[in-house]
Amino acid sequence: MKEPNYFIPPRSFEIFGFDIYYYAVMIVIGILLACVAAGLLFKRRNIPVDWLFDLILCVLPLGIIGARTFSVVTDPGTSITEWFSGFRDGGLSIIGGVIGGALGVLLFCLIHKVNFFRVADCVVPGLALAQAIGRWGNFFNQEVYGAEVTNTAMQWFPFAVYIENSHTWHYAFFFYESLINLAVFALLFTFMWKFKKKPSGLAMCGYFFCYGLTRSIMEPLRDSQYILGYNIPVSLVFSIIMCVGGAVCALALLYCNRRKYGLVIGAAEGEPLAILPQYFTKEQLKKMEEEKLAKAKAAKAVQEKRPPRGVLRCPECGAKIVAEGEISKCPYCGSPIQLPAQSDGTERADSEGAQEDKK
Repeated sequence: MKEPNYFIPPRSFEIFGFDIYYYAVMIVIGILLACVAAGLLFKRRNIPVDWLFDLILCVLPLGIIGARTFSVVTDPGTSITEWFSGFRDGGLSIIGGVIGGALGVLLFCLIHKVNFFRVADCVVPGLALAQAIGRWGNFFNQEVYGAEVTNTAMQWFPFAVYIENSHTWHYAFFFYESLINLAVFALLFTFMWKFKKKPSGLAMCGYFFCYGLTRSIMEPLRDSQYILGYNIPVSLVFSIIMCVGGAVCALALLYCNRRKYGLVIGAAEGEPLAILPQYFTKEQLKKMEEEKLAKAKAAKAVQEKRPPRGVLRCPECGAKIVAEGEISKCPYCGSPIQLPAQSDGTERADSEGAQEDKK
């Protein structure tokens, strides 16, 4: 068997006698970067950034609880009594974390009375980024890999990974999924940052479709000890549900958008797309837009009633007078003068010429 030609790091390091696992470090880094991405999209989509802390308080605990619970319930080798005892030894399911996190987003939206799809769209790009980074924790833990690679020409990292316990090379599924999640993050973040007039919830559906499709393809190819479930691969079932549900929900959103606006992806009104100094609700923004249009119409009406600007000569002193609107007398000699309300500059010029001829 070909030995690895790269450094295999230890699973943990020690600080003040306390073991810190690299797996946990990668997860924490992923969570922090996910919060940064969500904060940027919150500001971009005119959602108060100070709400981000409330979102973390709702999503993070429920996400961890969901990840651990899903792993314990679907693993036949783990009993429910081991929920806490084996927590630090691993046993977290991303699918369970996504389900728990979704419940956390729903709780946040109920508290702040904001649209669930709008918030979820801002969260899922960062979630994909966190998964891309967190998957490298599986590299440190020597887990989440595929079948054995017997062809020596294919035994190289990152295509394959050397597992010390079995002293064999396996397909590096954690690396494949990390790259796919990174691509999904780039796609969803760009979509959320660039496109203003889109149905809320479309990015969330795109995430579920992409992640569900990826797991549906990779789950049957993983090593059997990492497939959660009893007689059926539960993770595969949930992955298929995510994929199909995301696609159906996206089509439903596009259909409803077409029925409402006559467009598949566009809309008559879109969410505010700018980094604003303060938060405005949709009703406030609509009222501000109506006031702006009313002022523009009023200014246009005044401009239409006002005669065009012209130059007159006083019939008494002959002084040139720049007039705009009706005037009553010459500012130089005080002689009465009247500017006829005319809408054409040529007619005014004719009037001025007639006055000069008369003089």
